[in-house]
Amino acid sequence: MKGRHWITLGSLALTLVAAQLPALAQSGDTKGGEVREDRRDLRQDNRDIREDRRDIRGDRRDLQGDRRELQQDVRSGASPGQIRQDRRDIHQDRRDLRKDHRDLSHDRQDRRGDRRDLRHDMAGRKGHSR
Repeated sequence: MKGRHWITLGSLALTLVAAQLPALAQSGDTKGGEVREDRRDLRQDNRDIREDRRDIRGDRRDLQGDRRELQQDVRSGASPGQIRQDRRDIHQDRRDLRKDHRDLSHDRQDRRGDRRDLRHDMAGRKGHSR
C-alpha cells in the first residue's frame, strides 16, 4: 500500500507540473522569445522606413519632372489638353507624396511602439539592469 501512495503522489506532481508549463509560456516567462520578436519587429520597421524614404525621393523626382514638363509645354504653346494632363500628373504626384509621408509617419509610430515593447521586455528579464 505504501508504494502505491508514492506512485499516486508522483503522478499527481507530474500532472501539476505538466499543467503549469503552458501557463508559464502564455504568461510571458519566456522573455527571450518576446525580445527576439521585438527585435525582428524593429528590423522590419527600419526596412519599411527606408522603403518609405525611397518612395518619397522617387515621387519628388517625378513631381519635379512633371513640373518641368508643364513649364516646357506652356512655353512651347502646347494644347490645353496637354497642359491639363500635366496638371493632373502633378496633382497625382502630390497625392502620392502625401500617402508616402503618411506611411512614413505610421512606420515611425510602429517603431516607437516596438522600441517601447523591447525596453519593457528587456527590463522584465532577470539580471538585466538599465
